[in-house]
Amino acid sequence: MKFFRFILVFLLIFSLSCPLFADDELEKVDSSINVNSVVSDGFPKINSRHVIVYERNSKTVLYEKSSSEKCKMASTTKIMTCILILEKCDLKSSVSISSKSANTGGSRLGLHTNDVISVNDLLYGLMLCSGNDAAVALAEYCGGSIEGFAELMNSKANELGLSSTHFVTPHGLDNENHYTTAYDFAILTDFALNNPQFIKIVGTKSCTIKINNKDKKISNTNELLGSVPNVYGVKTGYTSQAGRCLISAIKQNNLDVIIIVFGADTKNIRTQDSVKLIKYIFANYEAIDLSSLIKEKYSNFQNFVLPYISIEKASSAITTKLDQIKYTFYPVNKADLNSISLITTEEKLVVPISENQKIAEINLYINNKKICSTNILSNAYIARKSSLEYFLYFIINYKNFYQI
Repeated sequence: MKFFRFILVFLLIFSLSCPLFADDELEKVDSSINVNSVVSDGFPKINSRHVIVYERNSKTVLYEKSSSEKCKMASTTKIMTCILILEKCDLKSSVSISSKSANTGGSRLGLHTNDVISVNDLLYGLMLCSGNDAAVALAEYCGGSIEGFAELMNSKANELGLSSTHFVTPHGLDNENHYTTAYDFAILTDFALNNPQFIKIVGTKSCTIKINNKDKKISNTNELLGSVPNVYGVKTGYTSQAGRCLISAIKQNNLDVIIIVFGADTKNIRTQDSVKLIKYIFANYEAIDLSSLIKEKYSNFQNFVLPYISIEKASSAITTKLDQIKYTFYPVNKADLNSISLITTEEKLVVPISENQKIAEINLYINNKKICSTNILSNAYIARKSSLEYFLYFIINYKNFYQI
């Protein structure tokens, strides 16, 4: 009898101590981390296993470490869950909580069977306190079941081009078929941050929701939100297989950066790595106003190049317009600011010329490497000069041909 009691006690202790669930372990962040400190010269040592720094304005990667290797993403999964609900569901609708949702383990909002809560409040419970019970409730409401919602998640992943991502659950508890890459999740997070309601939710430090029409205050698990200046999201995560995960969004001086840290061994490490990268990027990169530079270059083209472009047998002079500029702002390492150049190259033109035909292009070079280009286009159709036009031209100008 004593032996069986010992076994039961052992199993109970083991089940409580085994770190299986997302965001369920409260680990104190090292108080020695000074989020306002200045990073020393040189790139900082990063200990997390899968990392990416992604600049949103230019869609460029400023730093990466194993960002294309498949890995677990834990509760950062809920970014996909949240954006799907925002796109597909009425946030004012009420949801009755199922027993499956109420009995979901790990980090919880604290829902019970037959509780009634709005979709909007479930989203705050999903993204702030990382409620796995809220994730299941939303999945069942939107997709009919966890499996049905996973189909929606994977369909959205395919739509966004997340080729190395596959979803099985709405919450991110470990499953061998539930995986992504840091790069794919940078694309997903960038997409989600285009939604103002998503930004509002993930940028909320704490709020009060209602369950069964009773107030419940909840707080955000994101340790950087409200601690590091200009951080406006996004999501934490943890499972035993994924390790500590943190996705941060930071905007300052026209740099809008997503930093993803997956696979940190401790919460302290994920925090330190994230802060180091934030400090390094904003200390060493500057967003140039590329749109203004290109427009200035185009103005010079119109004034000093276009008037001297002669197209043989053209029926009229050419007029131009500037194509859409790909980047308004572009991140440049401060050490490379003096190596920026804009060079215009012209096309060889033969009539007829179509409207919107490429006439020239303005190329951005940094350290002699071509970064991007913007086309200069024909503003109108230009036909080949007709025989009648040649004859009229001769009549008008015939005296000039015989002038001594």
